[in-house]
Amino acid sequence: MKLIQTVKRRMGSEEKKATPASSSSRDAPAPKGKAASSTGGAKSAGGAKPTANGVFPILPKLRETDPGERAELFRRKMEVCSVVFDFHNDSNQREKEAKRQTLLEIVEYVNSTRNCFNEALMQDVVSMVGANIFRALQTRNKDPLAFSDPEEEEPSLERAWPHLQIVYEFFLRFVVSNDVDPKIAKRFVDQNFMLKLLELFDSEDPRERDYLKTILHRIYGKFMALRSFIRRAIQHVFFKVIYECETHNGVGELLEILGSIINGFALPLKDEHKDFLIKALIPLHKVKSLACFYQQLSYCMAQYVEKDPRLAYDIITAMLRFWPVSITSKQVLFLNELEETLELTQPSEFHRVQGVLFRRLALCITCPHFQVAERTLFFWNNDYIVKLINQNRQDLFPVIISALYKNSKQHWNSAVHGLTFNVLKLLMEADPQLFDECSAKHRAEEESEERREQQRTQKWQILKEMHDAKMATKS
Repeated sequence: MKLIQTVKRRMGSEEKKATPASSSSRDAPAPKGKAASSTGGAKSAGGAKPTANGVFPILPKLRETDPGERAELFRRKMEVCSVVFDFHNDSNQREKEAKRQTLLEIVEYVNSTRNCFNEALMQDVVSMVGANIFRALQTRNKDPLAFSDPEEEEPSLERAWPHLQIVYEFFLRFVVSNDVDPKIAKRFVDQNFMLKLLELFDSEDPRERDYLKTILHRIYGKFMALRSFIRRAIQHVFFKVIYECETHNGVGELLEILGSIINGFALPLKDEHKDFLIKALIPLHKVKSLACFYQQLSYCMAQYVEKDPRLAYDIITAMLRFWPVSITSKQVLFLNELEETLELTQPSEFHRVQGVLFRRLALCITCPHFQVAERTLFFWNNDYIVKLINQNRQDLFPVIISALYKNSKQHWNSAVHGLTFNVLKLLMEADPQLFDECSAKHRAEEESEERREQQRTQKWQILKEMHDAKMATKS
């Protein structure tokens, strides 16, 4: 990573500045005192304490220490790095920089030293990481009645990122290290730790969510005993989004991880994995903020259908059940995903769902919103979908042709008109005889509808005349 690549250069440039401070701090004894939350804006965890007045302890350099003493010095450096500073004010700038340099040093140390993570140090590693990253996330008070587009809003960046970034990088080195035995480390990276880690996915800072995504994916791959628990914990996050809050900043990142997890599922799929799809993933289509994680969710759907094509029926019928009738932008997203799913659907599954599916598509073809109508007509650019339609043309042509004729006469958009005539031409070339039959049937239905409308108008006219005559009599 860039951090690892530049760490030596950064440390080299800062070494001269840190030398006077380090020499003076070595000569002076470290005074005892309370956590600097009351004196210098710093908090400590895991027993680590800053010096009096919030002064950050300066310890010897790891590379300048005897190899036999480095493990203990490494532990002490992690202990002092458990001190958390408040970045909402400008106090303790020197101490904050000293901690940043110490974090950079231990990242460089673990990156260049073998066997630096032994069992005795694992608790210190997890305690230091937890002390820094587990915190109350920043939240913005939003007016629920105000219109806002999540994609256009500027994210709220974490002020403590100069420290958090290096802590995340350090923890990532720990997780991927060959020195870390997951059978031992699972005592420290346990279920409680994972729950707290998942809560951080709601951070508004995309840089933090990107690190969390990488770390969680690595943990899932390495800690076999935690896999089932991680899947259940992610499922509960989705339940909260679906049934409670509807907003969560990290749904996209969690779905990216799931995309890789689903890709690795063994066949045949377990009932547990199918339940995850039915109960947690498909209902995410109902969420108002679907546009923020649509691509990742669509990828997960495609992965499931590739694993088991029979699931296409469940996905398509559920999407039709959740169809966003009044939100046209969301309808376009649904149509995109429908096309991707249909490309993976077997003819037998298509036959099961074709009736209800094409009744919905017929409504989309005649939709006044040109983007919805246009996106639906683009289905006929897909050779596989056209093939499926032609194989079932006896059932589907009557539904489609009726909608296309309505479009040709009533739709206001010229681009939709052009696409409509192109599709009519394709249908006519596929089966001229059936096309003529459907056209004649449509004309007969239109004439019948016109007659009914005329009769209805005549009846209302008669009623109106009777009412006027009655009122004239009374007067």
